[in-house]
Amino acid sequence: MTDFREGAEYDAWYRSERGSRIGEAEFRLAKKLLHPIPGDVILDVGTGTGYFARRFDKTGVKVIGLDIRSDWLLYAKRASLSTISWVNGDARFLPFADGSFDSVVSIAALCFVVEENEALLEIVRVAKKRVAVGFLNRQSTLYREKEGHGSYRGAKWHTPEEVRELFLGLPLRDFTLSSTAFFPGSGGADPMMDREMTDHQQTGALLMGSGTVDQSAIKRMR
Repeated sequence: MTDFREGAEYDAWYRSERGSRIGEAEFRLAKKLLHPIPGDVILDVGTGTGYFARRFDKTGVKVIGLDIRSDWLLYAKRASLSTISWVNGDARFLPFADGSFDSVVSIAALCFVVEENEALLEIVRVAKKRVAVGFLNRQSTLYREKEGHGSYRGAKWHTPEEVRELFLGLPLRDFTLSSTAFFPGSGGADPMMDREMTDHQQTGALLMGSGTVDQSAIKRMR
C-alpha cells in the first residue's frame, strides 16, 4: 500500500496561514505572466502534490502535472479532480514533442535539479506560447530563515543575476524577471503590500523568469 503521509504533510502546508499566503502569491504571479485563456493546455513541471496544477485547473485550462516522484503523483491524483492528467517523468527529458503545450509553468522545482539548464531548455522546447519558471531567491528573508531546513533541504538558491544567466541564449522573446512572496514569515505584512511590491522589487522568496517562446528559433537549433 502506498504511504501518502509525506505528500499529505507537504500539501497540508499550503492550507496553513503561511503556506496559503505564499502559495497564493506565487500562483497569482504565474497566472499574470502566462495569462492563460480557457481552452489552453498547460504543463506544470515538478508539480509535486499538485497544488499549482489544481489552481490552474480552476481557471478553465487543461492541466498536465509532471513529476519524477510517483508517490507524490499518486497523492496528487487522489487529491484532485479527474480533469487533471498526471505524468511520471524527468524534467531534463520531457516526454513530449516540441510545442506540445500552450504554456509551461514550474515553481521552485528546478531548484532540486542538478542539470537545471537542461531542464529549463526542455521547458521552453515543449511550450508554444509562454513559460514561467520560479526559483528560490538567495536575496530573500526566506533564505535566511529556511536554507537547508525542512522541505528546503538540498535546494539550490539563486540570486536575480544567476536566474537571468540561466535564461541567456534560450529561444525566448520579451524575457522578464519578477519576484513575489516578500513577507513569508508567520506574522508577515498585509498581502496587499506583497502584491504592490511584485513589479518593483526582486527580493521576494520566489524569482520567476518568463517569456514568449520563439518556436522558429527552436527549430533552427535542431
